[in-house]
Amino acid sequence: QVQLVESGGGLVQAGGSLRLSCATSGNVFVINSRAWFRQAPGKQREFVARLLDDGSTHYTDSVKGRFTISGDTAKNTFSLRMNSLKAEDTAVYFCNIIVRGYDYWGQGTQVTVSS
Repeated sequence: QVQLVESGGGLVQAGGSLRLSCATSGNVFVINSRAWFRQAPGKQREFVARLLDDGSTHYTDSVKGRFTISGDTAKNTFSLRMNSLKAEDTAVYFCNIIVRGYDYWGQGTQVTVSS
């Protein structure tokens, strides 16, 4: 059974930084994609960043230059470093992996940016 557990969320002032981590366990020997999504109150879940198995990364425009996704395959974890945080980054952040065409999600971690 595949499990994902996020950590690192919290309250930060605008302009500050946070690092989110996602620990994966279970049958995750072949992860094709590692990603972060977020969902703000009253809004749909949206894509934030993705790390593909070829090492390429992709970001939504609003976080380019501020957020960095990275992975540690030896530790089965991946992270999202968030700098220059803005009030509009406030949301519940979810990690996601795709394994052999199947999506798996974490339970989410709250990030609140105060202005």
